[in-house]
Amino acid sequence: MEQNNSSVSFSDIVIAGAGPAGSTASLFLSAAGIRHTLIDKAVFPRDKICGDALSGKVLPVLKKLNPELINELLTTNENCLGSRGIVFGAPNGKTLDVPFRAVNSVITHDPGFVSKRIHFDFSLIKKLNPEFCDFRQGNEISDIEYSNKKVQLALKTANGTTENLECKLLIGCDGAHSVANKLLGDEHKLDSNHYCGGIRAYYSNVKNMHPENYIELHFLDELLPGYFWIFPLPNGMANVGAGMLTKSISRKKVNLKTAMLNAIENNPSIKHRFAGAQLQGKIEGWGLPLGSKKRKISASNLLLCGDAAGMIDPFSGEGISNAMYCGMRAAEVAQNAVRENNFSDVFLKQYDELVYNRMWSELKLSHTLQKLCNYPSLFNFVVNKASKNETFRQTISCMFDDIDLRKKLRQPSFYFRMLFG
Repeated sequence: MEQNNSSVSFSDIVIAGAGPAGSTASLFLSAAGIRHTLIDKAVFPRDKICGDALSGKVLPVLKKLNPELINELLTTNENCLGSRGIVFGAPNGKTLDVPFRAVNSVITHDPGFVSKRIHFDFSLIKKLNPEFCDFRQGNEISDIEYSNKKVQLALKTANGTTENLECKLLIGCDGAHSVANKLLGDEHKLDSNHYCGGIRAYYSNVKNMHPENYIELHFLDELLPGYFWIFPLPNGMANVGAGMLTKSISRKKVNLKTAMLNAIENNPSIKHRFAGAQLQGKIEGWGLPLGSKKRKISASNLLLCGDAAGMIDPFSGEGISNAMYCGMRAAEVAQNAVRENNFSDVFLKQYDELVYNRMWSELKLSHTLQKLCNYPSLFNFVVNKASKNETFRQTISCMFDDIDLRKKLRQPSFYFRMLFG
């Protein structure tokens, strides 16, 4: 631990990272009247390289926190665009439109949303409660270690000095390059089988966007086993990007930026959409730790959330909703730990159970679908069949509203009945 002449400050709970996971955890802790410290190296508003899509799983988290937030942050927010479905594009160019809203859905607003992270994350930050949250932006964790059943942090502060901070519980929400998850040793070491490289760009004037703002995943030959995406944004903008498993990038020697631009210029399913479109800003890249591998996400004095926990959907690449769900559950377990004054690994393991009991079947299904991308002919076959099978389309649509239904979608017999029955 880096030393300095200042005394060590103390907080029962420290949250590392103020993205959707960390902000959500903070908001729930504040609602429970629990004081805590929230740290982020950035100063908000700040950009975050991301696909910018928010699935319907964000809604119950916000509803539990405060139902009015759904309208304020999403449905009536000029920086947020409602989306009613998803377009899957097969390698052969055939597309399948799948509405998010199930036949028996009772919600009256859009079931999905797209919002630039610079806007959405800042909207959460503005809801932090200073009565309970000591928000330290512009502070970077430079060192971290266990000591005497506590976690000690060395912070590089906004004014360039170093401060030592100690806590009973660290909630690690500090992203794909987490410092907090280093406390678990090799548990979260980069694994190219469960890690994805992604690039993102913003374009204006992309043609033929879906009239109900469907997000689009195109599984192009030049990017398999990854995909190319187009997500609509407010004011005629679009988030455009590509992602691929790290092991495939290495094995195929793929330059993602080159492959994406080549698809935009030459792919017959894509190029007409970008005639006259303009790139706004730079093409930027980032890494995504995928939830296709079950990892330990708690230890003594430690809970991990979102990207730091490796919770990104292996198929869609969406991570915001999973991060917010983790943040909500982490705050719940933190309340229990404070009440019982118990921050042991055995006690905090309840967090792993809460998160994986809800999410693991979904993540396993997404991993299964991800593997389908290794077989372009099979992917073409499934999309062709599904486009002609109303029952199959409706069932996939229900999957986006009812997470528990996804368990059935992992059964081979389901696909046999849908495709051949």
